[in-house]
Amino acid sequence: MSARELAPSTHVDQFTRQNLPPAKLWPEFVFGLPELQYPQRLNCVDALLDRHVREGRGERRCLLSLEETWSYAELQRRANQIAGVLVNDFGLVPGNRVLLRGFNSPWLAACWFGVLKAGCVVVATMPLLRSGELQPVGEMADLQLAISDHRRLEDLQAAQLPDVPILAFGGGQSGDLLERMERQPAQFESFATSADDVCMLAFTSGTTGRPKATMHFHRDVLAVCDTFSRHVLKPTSNDLFTGSPPLAFTFGLGGLLLFPLHAGAATLLLEQSGPEQLLEGIQRNRVTTLFTAPTAFRFLLGRLAEADLSSLRDCVSAGETLPAATWNAWQRGTGIRIIDGLGSTEMLHIFIAETPERMRPGFTGRAIPGYHAEVQDEDGRPVPDGEMGRLAVKGPTGCRYLRGDRQTVYVKNGWNLTGDIYVRDGDGYFSYRSRADDMIISAGYNIAGPEVEEALLQHPAVLEAAVVGVPDEQRGMIVKAFVVLESTAGESDGTIKELQDFVKSRIAPYKYPRQIELVSALPRTTTGKLQRFRLRQPGSSA
Repeated sequence: MSARELAPSTHVDQFTRQNLPPAKLWPEFVFGLPELQYPQRLNCVDALLDRHVREGRGERRCLLSLEETWSYAELQRRANQIAGVLVNDFGLVPGNRVLLRGFNSPWLAACWFGVLKAGCVVVATMPLLRSGELQPVGEMADLQLAISDHRRLEDLQAAQLPDVPILAFGGGQSGDLLERMERQPAQFESFATSADDVCMLAFTSGTTGRPKATMHFHRDVLAVCDTFSRHVLKPTSNDLFTGSPPLAFTFGLGGLLLFPLHAGAATLLLEQSGPEQLLEGIQRNRVTTLFTAPTAFRFLLGRLAEADLSSLRDCVSAGETLPAATWNAWQRGTGIRIIDGLGSTEMLHIFIAETPERMRPGFTGRAIPGYHAEVQDEDGRPVPDGEMGRLAVKGPTGCRYLRGDRQTVYVKNGWNLTGDIYVRDGDGYFSYRSRADDMIISAGYNIAGPEVEEALLQHPAVLEAAVVGVPDEQRGMIVKAFVVLESTAGESDGTIKELQDFVKSRIAPYKYPRQIELVSALPRTTTGKLQRFRLRQPGSSA
């Protein structure tokens, strides 16, 4: 199916269909596998949830937290009631956009399914985003409703999204989601969306810090299940998943919701998912499948002697480069060969990986079944194996930015350009070399340097600021800021901490500069352009 052959939309609100990028700017889509042939009418909730209940598996465990366990039937009932709230209480129609904000939990997952059952479009947001980061998301998505964990309301309210009602859950307030659900029937027939209707807007900051909304169809959600999960991960209905990435990250959405439910398995959703919480969750619940970043694997390595990780069978790493030393140490300590995957928000999930038995330490893997990948030069020509170049990918998913925003940067000549520099060997294995842009990837989080710079420049004492990523043994990279103060007169031992706390108050705390170096000037060319490469050099003091 090409970009010009979309199945007719069944959305009442045509906002997303009307704001797809022009067809000529789309990547080439490839549907070579038989399992990627989907019917024109498709709501992905049916394959992920409803069919299990319909086929007699409703009492199987589905969603777990540290406090409770829901069956497939219980999740379906709650999702049905949430859909009823959207339609009956708020008058939403298919195609309307609904923002979701909260920690990983069964209730957040139920909201995700409820929105899609109503034929609406999910706009998931990171729970740590501040009001200034939520404002452009709300404006770009043209929201009709926001659903939020009651503990994350403050920044959402401060964002002052015009004419967007906010519906809280979890706090027991009058008129909240749970109270409204009690008045809704347990049955709700999922709206019959088109396979080519947008079901979610996933935001990525990009290298400039300005958010971009990637648009994903109902068929895209099933395509990542029928490629990476089916052919590489190969889960069974007896598996129990857990991991650290938020459901607002597409890495977390796939690994902690889509893949387990597609297989009829269960998933443990942890509100707090640092390495200590992961360790407790794995041991207490006998988790079989772990999705996390290299940072967590490095932490867990230090606990192998005292921890019981014998239930684990599959481990998936993504979000940053997995060092060969970490891969080898994990294999020696646990007997498990980590699946090191490369994906992107634009592509929805992982497109380069390899099955555990075929993984090679130091390599990301090969293009997974359903996808094609090559290394190209600056003119889009494939380079010989063994030479560095830009990674280019195509398959059943691909980049479609809302309103075509910067579409031509990510898509060229039918290929998706991920912004990564790679080398491919003669066997088709890809090895990572660097980013082609200024994105900082730290502990699995994508952090745009210019966004951190902008936050620093809002402090009255800061004259100039430049941010780069520097190597770090635990996190892969960390954010380092070089700051020129307006005056050194007020400089004190507490200046750096003051600047760090200031940044945390302006943008998501995980983006703050863990290192700040106060300098007298920043390195620039004769034309005034900042020389970031000099700041990245070891031992640089600007």
